[in-house]
Amino acid sequence: MEAFALPVPSLVICQLLGVPYADHDFFQQNSKQLIKMAATQEQRATAHGNLAAYLDNLVGEKLDNPGDDLLSGLTERIRTGELTRQDAAGIGVLLLLAGHETTANMIALGTLALLEHPEQLAVLRETEDPKVVAGAVEELLRYLNITHNGRRRAVLEDIELDGQVLKAGDGVIFPNDIGNRDPGVFPDPDVLDLHRDARRHVAFGFGVHQCLGQPLARMELQVVYSTLYRRIPTLRRAAELDEIPFKHDGAVYGVHSLPVTW
Repeated sequence: MEAFALPVPSLVICQLLGVPYADHDFFQQNSKQLIKMAATQEQRATAHGNLAAYLDNLVGEKLDNPGDDLLSGLTERIRTGELTRQDAAGIGVLLLLAGHETTANMIALGTLALLEHPEQLAVLRETEDPKVVAGAVEELLRYLNITHNGRRRAVLEDIELDGQVLKAGDGVIFPNDIGNRDPGVFPDPDVLDLHRDARRHVAFGFGVHQCLGQPLARMELQVVYSTLYRRIPTLRRAAELDEIPFKHDGAVYGVHSLPVTW
């Protein structure tokens, strides 16, 4: 995580946004606090306040000296009155957080899944076909789906859904992540198959509520998964599976660390 999975998307989103990568320790630590399930409301508020103040300061710098980056593009919207400075800073916080934390966990967790399925890892290591790589990324996104918080809703009136009666006032959680393991959509859904057509997965959401950064995430994953295992063909775990610390404590699933050797 610290040597590869986290730096790659952090560097990319910093370059796109116009955020100094030298500040990565600051924004990574505050980002982790925001998505940590055990964090108190006060701790989350402090972390968000730290990031908001940091991005607001950067927006101010871009207002004075715009560059060729997304934050500078947002300052143009401030000048035209489409956004307030606070709006722009808030968008910056969201893009910075979502632009590195999710992809970093997907890189590490995907690598672990492939190391546990050497025949599938061989598919990526031995191909130079970008279509095979792109398909493999979609299958890994389906198989892993790293966001595990579900959609929380309140029932406004009695309704029957798939044979189940929901009463007005009921609280419901729709765990859309398990839709990627729906046997009605994906045969043998618990099997990792990089040759599967997994394009119907919902790892990035559905409809108008799809992830804004999915093209970037796909590109990063395609580059990583098509490069890492060819560069280091003997890559393997350096710890037993039950010794690897999984992230059961956050809204984004992954591993805290993944020791490897070759």
